[in-house]
Amino acid sequence: MKTGTQIFTAAALLAASSIAHAQSVEQFYTGKTVNVIVPFSAGGIYDTTGRLLARNMGQFIPGKPTLVVQNQPSAGGIGLGNRFGAGESDGTQIGTLQRGLPQLALTGDPNVRFDPLKLTWIGSLSAYANDSYILSVNSSHSVRKIQELQGASAPVLRIGANRAGSTNLTIALVVQHALGLKHDLVRGYPGAAEINLAQQRNEVDGQYADVSFFQTNMRDIWEKGGLRPLVQTGRRARLSSLADVPLARELTQDPAMRALLAFAEMPFEMALPVAAPASVPKDRAAALKSAFDQMGKDAGFLADAKKMNFLVDPIPGDEVLAIIQRAAQTPRPVIDLYKKLIEQ
Repeated sequence: MKTGTQIFTAAALLAASSIAHAQSVEQFYTGKTVNVIVPFSAGGIYDTTGRLLARNMGQFIPGKPTLVVQNQPSAGGIGLGNRFGAGESDGTQIGTLQRGLPQLALTGDPNVRFDPLKLTWIGSLSAYANDSYILSVNSSHSVRKIQELQGASAPVLRIGANRAGSTNLTIALVVQHALGLKHDLVRGYPGAAEINLAQQRNEVDGQYADVSFFQTNMRDIWEKGGLRPLVQTGRRARLSSLADVPLARELTQDPAMRALLAFAEMPFEMALPVAAPASVPKDRAAALKSAFDQMGKDAGFLADAKKMNFLVDPIPGDEVLAIIQRAAQTPRPVIDLYKKLIEQ
C-alpha cells in the first residue's frame, strides 16, 4: 500500500512529465545554449563550418537560443558519432560530423558504434556544386603533374593527413591505390591547422583538402600561387576554375578502380554535414532542420560565407539521409576493397 508521500511524489513526477511533453519548441529553446560540437581542433574546414553555423543558425530556431562552438577532437570524429548514436538528447547538441563517417560505419569498422541511418541529419553546407577535393602541394616542389607519381620508382611526395576516419587520409589511401601513386603519408595530425603549419614548414609537401578550405584557411598562400593542385576528387566533372587539373577517375580505365573511387567520393555529395543525436525529440529535430534550411537561403548568412571566401550550397537533412541510403546499397566487393584500404 502506497503512503501519502509516495502518492504525492508519483503525482508530481507525472505532472512534470506532462508539462515537459506539452512544452513547445519555442518554450524549450528560449534562454537555452545549443552546443555546436566540432570533433577537430580549431582552424579546419569543420571548425569553419561550425563557427559559420554558430553565428547564423540560432536566429532561425524558435526561441532563438545561443549557439556556442566547442572543439572536441575525437579520433577523426568517430567519438562524436558514437556519442550521437547512443543515449538521450534533448536537442541542445549538434555537431559538424566528418563526412566520411557514414561510410566508415557501412564498412563495419569496429570502432564505429552508431547507425548513420538513424542519426538526426540536419543538413549539409555543401553538396560540392562549387567545390572540389584536391591534392595540393607547395608550388616550390618539383612535381608538376599527378602522372609523375604514377611512374615514380620511389615516393616523391610527403602528404600530411589526420587520423583514421578523416577524409584527407581516406581519399589519400584510395587514390593512391586506384592510380598506383608513389608517395608517403604522414598521418596522425590532430587537425588541419597542424597540417597547414607542417606544409608551410616543408615538413610535408602537400595535403588533400577542399578548394574552399585552401581559399579560406590558406588564403594568402593560395592567392599568391604558393600551392599547386595536382588532382581533383569528389566531382563528376572538373571544377571550372581548375579546368586543367584532372579528375582521379579520368586517370584509370579499370572498372573496379572507378567503382572504388565512386564509392569513396560519395560523401562529397554531403560534403559538410551537420547532425544531431538520434534521440532528439521529433518536434525539435524538425525545428533544427527547418532552421538550417532557412539559414541556407538567408542573405546575411550568404554574405557571411562570401566574406570568408567560403563556398556553400546547402542541402536539407533529408537529402543527406538519402545519400547515405544510396551508399548503403553499394556492392559488397567494392565496400570490402574500400575497407581493406582504410584499415591500413
